[in-house]
Amino acid sequence: MATPAQPSRPRKAPAPPPGTLVLLVRHGSTPSTGRVLPGRAPGLHLSDQGRAQAEAVAARISEWAALTPPPGARRAGAQRPAARRIGAIYASPLERTRETAAPIGAAVGLKVQHHRGLLECDFGEWTGAELKVLAKLPEWTTVQRFPSGFRFPGGESFAGMRARLAETVGGLCERHRGETIVVVSHADPIKAVVADALGTHLDLFQRIVISPCSVTAISYQPSGPVVLSVNSTGTLSELKPS
Repeated sequence: MATPAQPSRPRKAPAPPPGTLVLLVRHGSTPSTGRVLPGRAPGLHLSDQGRAQAEAVAARISEWAALTPPPGARRAGAQRPAARRIGAIYASPLERTRETAAPIGAAVGLKVQHHRGLLECDFGEWTGAELKVLAKLPEWTTVQRFPSGFRFPGGESFAGMRARLAETVGGLCERHRGETIVVVSHADPIKAVVADALGTHLDLFQRIVISPCSVTAISYQPSGPVVLSVNSTGTLSELKPS
């Protein structure tokens, strides 16, 4: 008599790939913040206030990293320096973002890497114009109400900027699976990243506020992004999903 076949054990599903926590930091204040649309024009540096903001956000990130267990630390009981808890620091190559990222790199012992994908939107012919002058143009209403349909004269469209940032951040997350990375960029690019993570239409992204040296935290998981914090200027102690 044949022996009855034994039921096969169900195969264990493979573990999903680890996620990436991205800390997005807007650069600090400059002498023209809130008055001029500087865009990608070179030579704009942080003001004294901006340098103080950069030092403060570096201290906040360093303190958070020092108190956050790295992957496997609880299991192994290991103690590791803050730099191990942050896998990399990236910054837009403009002076104001590099100067903001430098204290963060010094605080956690990492070299800042420059990435052109994190650049400010290319404002084309509007670069360097005063905001009070631009606000009187008929196109300004389109910038605020229908940004998905606007391209700066001789420059980039908001839709193009959003696609560029999504590709850049996605590539960095792929490169740093299971790690935390710091990304220092500009207000509109960070707003676009937040809108993308929330599934918000680009025409509503102007409703998001990103202040100088604020921290926006997004956890990119295999199941999708989770926005943990937007425009934070206080403690980072609660950066975890609810």
